Amino acid sequence: MDLERIVPLLTAGEVVGLPTDTVYGIAADPASKAAVDKLFAIKGRGLGKPIGLLLASLAETIEVVHLPPYALEWAERYWPGPLNLVAAPLVELAIGTHDSLAVRVPAHKTTLAILSAFGPLAVTSANLADGPESRSDTDARALLGDSVAFYIPGTSPGGRASTTVDVRGPEPVLLRPGPIAL
Repeated sequence: MDLERIVPLLTAGEVVGLPTDTVYGIAADPASKAAVDKLFAIKGRGLGKPIGLLLASLAETIEVVHLPPYALEWAERYWPGPLNLVAAPLVELAIGTHDSLAVRVPAHKTTLAILSAFGPLAVTSANLADGPESRSDTDARALLGDSVAFYIPGTSPGGRASTTVDVRGPEPVLLRPGPIAL
């Protein structure tokens, strides 16, 4: 992995492909509206469906979203890992709605190294809207071509999108079943 190449691309507002613990993804700077707009355009995704945020740690996450006690317990138990929590944001980013933000700490060495070097990333699966997810840089490149500035070589071992739970209320709401059964 070439952090000296990847970080400047992200800083310049480019979209980068990266392996995660679940499926292969495409990533951009969540503070850059232009970069996030590229993510939406590459996927052909409607603006009404926000893009999630990957972070390097739980400590970093609680600076970005409010996690109720039950969600904090899950994060401590299942992160890093394939649990996506939709929470109330504490900051404003270019990646979605103002009342929710999906966050996750991935269990993938390469992705965690990039997050540690760059900071949080807006990440979505490397596929067209509602199409099958890519598992590798080869799959993603075949599907998305030159619309992505750089593909980090690698395979995503999970092969299945993360469990997604809305934790904004007193009771959790399962939005998408995945590898973790809560």
